[in-house]
Amino acid sequence: MAAVIFVLHTLVSLLAAVFLLRIAMPLVRADFRNPIGQAVLQVTNPLVMPLRKVLPPAGRVDVASVVALLLVQFAGTALILLAAGAGIAPVPLLAAALVGLARTVLQFYFWLVLIHVLLSWVAPGQYSPGTQLVHRLCEPLLRPVRRVIPPLGAFDLSPMFVLIGLQALQLLLP
Repeated sequence: MAAVIFVLHTLVSLLAAVFLLRIAMPLVRADFRNPIGQAVLQVTNPLVMPLRKVLPPAGRVDVASVVALLLVQFAGTALILLAAGAGIAPVPLLAAALVGLARTVLQFYFWLVLIHVLLSWVAPGQYSPGTQLVHRLCEPLLRPVRRVIPPLGAFDLSPMFVLIGLQALQLLLP
């Protein structure tokens, strides 16, 4: 049973990460015309487009995508709780879903920053749609840290501090 719960949890987290990309890409003005953006649209459109008819965007925030992310997280959490044999009372479900979403967001950005660091070592200065997207998504986290801790020559320590901060925040979650 633990393997089934692990697989369900992983699938829900990956699907939530795709919806997080759908929300974050317009906020950082990332291009949806690249292959990654097109894949994100194809995966998320079946749920987002019907919601968008009822929930229009508010500035650069796509309200329909936020609601779709919440729906995916709540449904996934309910499915995991049912697979674990637990009940799905509304208040515990809400709490578990919100904690799960917070964990997913922190892990999402942890992996993005880690990929950003690896790409800076492997392909510095090279353009690719994936590299550009990772850079745009990580920059809002890294920029404030760089103001406090500027790069030391060729060494940018800001990703290390952001990774430590993201891990510390995860430890604070129940």
